[in-house]
Amino acid sequence: MNITVPRYLIIGLAAIFSAYHLLLASVSIDVPREKGPYVAAMLLYAIATIASLWPSRTARLPLWLAAFNAVVAIVVPLLVTSQLNKVVGDSYAAWHTAAIGTLMVITSTRRRHTFAWIGTGALIVETIAWSGVGGLLAYGVIGSTAWVAVSHALSLSLAKASRDTRQYALAEREAVEWRAAQEAHVSERQFRLGQTSRMSLPMLQRIVSVGGELTEAQRRECLYLEGAIRDEIRGRKLLNDRVREQVMVARRKGTTVTLLDEGGIDDLDDDELERVLNRLAEAIRDTQTGKLIARTVPEGSDIAVTVVGLSSSDDGHASALGSHGVDDEEDEVDLWLEIPRVAAREHSSTL
Repeated sequence: MNITVPRYLIIGLAAIFSAYHLLLASVSIDVPREKGPYVAAMLLYAIATIASLWPSRTARLPLWLAAFNAVVAIVVPLLVTSQLNKVVGDSYAAWHTAAIGTLMVITSTRRRHTFAWIGTGALIVETIAWSGVGGLLAYGVIGSTAWVAVSHALSLSLAKASRDTRQYALAEREAVEWRAAQEAHVSERQFRLGQTSRMSLPMLQRIVSVGGELTEAQRRECLYLEGAIRDEIRGRKLLNDRVREQVMVARRKGTTVTLLDEGGIDDLDDDELERVLNRLAEAIRDTQTGKLIARTVPEGSDIAVTVVGLSSSDDGHASALGSHGVDDEEDEVDLWLEIPRVAAREHSSTL
């Protein structure tokens, strides 16, 4: 469970705490010798605090504002202490030490640590120059410095935790994707194995029943079956029931049929895919060519599948397996068909 604190609540608390310093300064406004520099210091501090707490799109303080805060941390102590004695008694005239510490904490929290430490260092040096080393403890400078250090450490810890969270989220997402891919591979393998078993089981049982003594027709049927199993592996999405049927008919007529699915139609929706496959089945049915090659086209093309018919003089075994004579240099192209990815006029030619 994640526990989050609303941003407006944090800004509101910081604003109240900062306003408290100005209230202390107002209560002690009669202590300084001259009120002008004292009030100017109050105004500078108020401007810097309001600008630093003003909501913005990014958590990191703009560079110019961080530099302004550092300048305020240098100027405000000079303006205040120039109008005070080294001992201010029971008054709150030395309000600037806690105020500058608060401003530097805000600067550090908003990821400008260097400027926060510059301002804190200036406060330490000016306090020592004004009232000695004892003034660091007497006026709370040590406490302000400690709060800046705590803010710096917390900011670094939160930044590291944020980076770790992003890395863990990325690792988790990659693990989920890897698991999904593995499950898809397992599912695909199980599907192919089940389909192969269904296709081959009747023939295997027949072979066992006759003790391996097959007739020529049965041997030919085994070759057709092997070609069909190859189609399931290489053809993948190029197959539906109509395509399977027409491929088997074509092979029994002596045509070598090769189906190659290289992933170009994986993104087609079911309707468009069914249209493409039905058109492929028609092309296989209508052709009288010796060899037929159907191949998917890579994504980015308007064509889903190309069908090429080649003249051939195979002895029939290649046509049963669908794996021989694909690149025979003596073959001549007598059919070229391009099936588009979307329903449109297709390009087809018979040579």
